[in-house]
Amino acid sequence: MATYQARCIKILDYIDTHLDTDLNIDELCAYAQVSKYHFHRQCSVFFGVSLITLVRLLRLKRAAYQLAYRNDSRIIDIALSSGYDSHEAFSRGFKKHFKQTPSDFRQSPNWEAWQVTYAPILHIRNQIMSDNMDYTVQTVTFPHTPIAVMVHKGAMQRLGITIQKFIAWRKANQLPPNKSQTFNLLYDDPTATPADEFRLGLACSLPRSIDTNDTDVTVDSIPAGLCAKIRHVGSDDTIGLAVNYLYGEWLSQSDFELRDFPLFFERVRFFPEVLESEMITDIYLPIQ
Repeated sequence: MATYQARCIKILDYIDTHLDTDLNIDELCAYAQVSKYHFHRQCSVFFGVSLITLVRLLRLKRAAYQLAYRNDSRIIDIALSSGYDSHEAFSRGFKKHFKQTPSDFRQSPNWEAWQVTYAPILHIRNQIMSDNMDYTVQTVTFPHTPIAVMVHKGAMQRLGITIQKFIAWRKANQLPPNKSQTFNLLYDDPTATPADEFRLGLACSLPRSIDTNDTDVTVDSIPAGLCAKIRHVGSDDTIGLAVNYLYGEWLSQSDFELRDFPLFFERVRFFPEVLESEMITDIYLPIQ
């Protein structure tokens, strides 16, 4: 069983890092050392979906993020990068899985339908990571950092709407990620907070002072101080496991206590600009 699981994990890792290529079944079988006569059935049992569906959903996830958050990307270009030969084929495939055409999704994304479709992959990634947790924790001093914050309040399924608003605000104020660090402030635990009360801060550093007349954006700061840090490489699907590790196993075995500031992320490399496997997020837990 361990060997079978390890091979399936290798397949998922390979797919994650080669989504931009023409994935070949013979190549995948050779890489994972799996017989092609049993390959599809093994993958379907382990992943909960067929291999073809798995690849399609991973590509469509990136397409959904590009549609929602990258308005300068043309739909036909997103279609071609997702493995479709035409706008029409992409539109049919996208609507089949997410109940909206790409154009409709770009105008008004239904993230709830998207999350239901994507649930099998989320489940398997968390299962894999929970069986293979290996985190390196550093203690670092984080500098005082002025930030602009837009607070999302409400169900996680509607977070995408707030992200769109914050991206638009950053563009209007000329604060792109290459000039301003990007942060998330985790005020609440989504597993322990009623959906309508859940809060998460979307933030960016302020390299210069600004006046904001936007009632949704406030000027604040991340205070200087000691933090426990994990560098998380890969999809956000499993980032919650790293957070739980800091609060649980690591903190209980350390001599530190928590400071009065929420755990926060710094987004170093972004999806969909890079593949999910290439995302980098630094997780900071304020301690003393």
